[in-house]
Amino acid sequence: MGCGSSKRSNQAPGYEEASVLAAETPFTVSEVEALHELCKKLSNSIIADGLIQKEELQLALFKNKNQSNLFADRIFDSFDVKHNGVIEFGEFVRALGVFHPDAPVTQKIAFAFRLYDLRQTGFIEREELKLMVLELLHESDLVLSEDIVESMVDKTFSEADTKGDGKIDPEEWKEYASKHPSMLKNMTLPKFQVL
Repeated sequence: MGCGSSKRSNQAPGYEEASVLAAETPFTVSEVEALHELCKKLSNSIIADGLIQKEELQLALFKNKNQSNLFADRIFDSFDVKHNGVIEFGEFVRALGVFHPDAPVTQKIAFAFRLYDLRQTGFIEREELKLMVLELLHESDLVLSEDIVESMVDKTFSEADTKGDGKIDPEEWKEYASKHPSMLKNMTLPKFQVL
């Protein structure tokens, strides 16, 4: 079910009440209701269908719906749990739960791992790390030389790949994130306000 009206009679089968979502996430009922309003705004920004399309999420995150964006694609894919090409309200709330200040750090680490595991192999390879670093630098409007980027990627990869097998597994990622908590600073949003 999408982000449509909150009246039960107007909902398609599968509507999830705010109280149910609050019980399954770190959000309170009032925060879920505020997220419902945000979801309605997002889901109607391009196509008024009550479902968040990839372009609508990209527009909300980066103010651009036309430019291809690896980071936005990874966020969308992580939120679209049903893999049906849209984000429904329940998916939206559950996915945002990881960004709640009360969400466990282990969930934040696991979410970040899934973002970097571009090929969804259960490992982060050097090339995946480099692509994400380049994308994050691009989104931050930072321009660094190829040598500096390579050096950053090499340093990060060698620190994280403690087994030395050319890939970072979830346990290595967890260790690395524990030693570098600043890498998770964007994984917590202090307030959830309706835009």
